[in-house]
Amino acid sequence: MIPVNSVLQVGHFPEIMQAEIDRRFTPVHHLDPKAPTPAGDFQAILIRSNTQLPQILVEQIPSIRMVATCGVGYDNLPLAFLREKNIKVSNTPGVLNDAVCELAIGMMLALLRQLPAAQEYVKSTAWSKAPFRLTTTLAGKCVGIAGMGRIGQDLAKRLEPFQVRIAYSGPNQKSLPYDYHPDLQELAKVCDLLFLACPATPDTNKMINAKVLEALGPSGYLINIARGSVVDESALLYALQHKKIAGAALDVFENEPNPNAAFLSLDNVLLTPHIGSATSETRIAMTNLAIDNLEAFFKNQTLPSEVNN
Repeated sequence: MIPVNSVLQVGHFPEIMQAEIDRRFTPVHHLDPKAPTPAGDFQAILIRSNTQLPQILVEQIPSIRMVATCGVGYDNLPLAFLREKNIKVSNTPGVLNDAVCELAIGMMLALLRQLPAAQEYVKSTAWSKAPFRLTTTLAGKCVGIAGMGRIGQDLAKRLEPFQVRIAYSGPNQKSLPYDYHPDLQELAKVCDLLFLACPATPDTNKMINAKVLEALGPSGYLINIARGSVVDESALLYALQHKKIAGAALDVFENEPNPNAAFLSLDNVLLTPHIGSATSETRIAMTNLAIDNLEAFFKNQTLPSEVNN
């Protein structure tokens, strides 16, 4: 059991997630993280990964000993400060892999086969005047994955039946049957499609730059299901506008929910509103794992998914 008035819920949770929280325990709500902090001896914070947790908020509640973020990413947290204060941190990995990988595959196919444009072609009756333009086949291509963690590995398994070659980059080579390229630019050179599935860290900030995009080339495609911060959006926009790459599918952006307006006028991009984990089943599973971490904390048990790096 989670003690009453022991958890501060920071930020807004969608209705389906809030219902699951309310079913299991009763938090104290703090919808605006920048508003004055409620009084109370809170021991834990519950937050979503799309809500920034200000360090000053935690500083004002010295009783805090745990932060449970509902999402796989934790770049929304003042992690260095939390580490310094020995405050535990948990996230919700694994339970969202299926949904994120499903979207990634869907975005890839929609981008290559230009499905949004094809649907509009039928709806506009243009098909009655001329056939739709030819698009691109996936089979036989080399698919690169930048970031071969849980999501990257699950994505690779889903890609195998499409008759593609798979290559990857990351900090370390893993025991996987795919070609490893320690240098991201070299990975971009050998692949036709490049998926981004890496975490948002100082090391990955704007790692997709003009040189990487140039290496990907005019027939290459970029698909970002990671975080907007891993892409230099100015370089990407230039590459798209000047056909330095063939196209991009983006589920994440630097400025959400108001991405750079220049993306909106391009015909070689597919844009989705950060919906990688946005299924009812996944959001319920994420919420329950976050609460499982809270319950383990209050029982002095090992957290199911503590962030240790």
